[in-house]
Amino acid sequence: MYAVIQTGGKQYKVTNDEVIFIEKLDAEANDTVTFDVVAVGTDNGIKVGTPLVEGAKVTGEVVKNGKGKKIRVCTYKPKKGEKRAKGHRQPYTQVKITSIEA
Repeated sequence: MYAVIQTGGKQYKVTNDEVIFIEKLDAEANDTVTFDVVAVGTDNGIKVGTPLVEGAKVTGEVVKNGKGKKIRVCTYKPKKGEKRAKGHRQPYTQVKITSIEA
């Protein structure tokens, strides 16, 4: 069984006991979170919601919050003497999917 969840403006295909990295949530480690279910796949076929599947629920446990690897961004304008370098680390939340209820 799998489910397609929606969080942070993105959709993720998840299965039971899977660990995923998603956009940062306002939750601490060991908190339980619930996700919106867009589709559920079982042995009998796929059930797609309009826009969400009624009665379906995916719960997960927050493992940790962190930041990704640094991305270096350099800008340059020729003949102007303008150069700039910036760095960015995207925050994330690591979640372990505990249960999928269809």
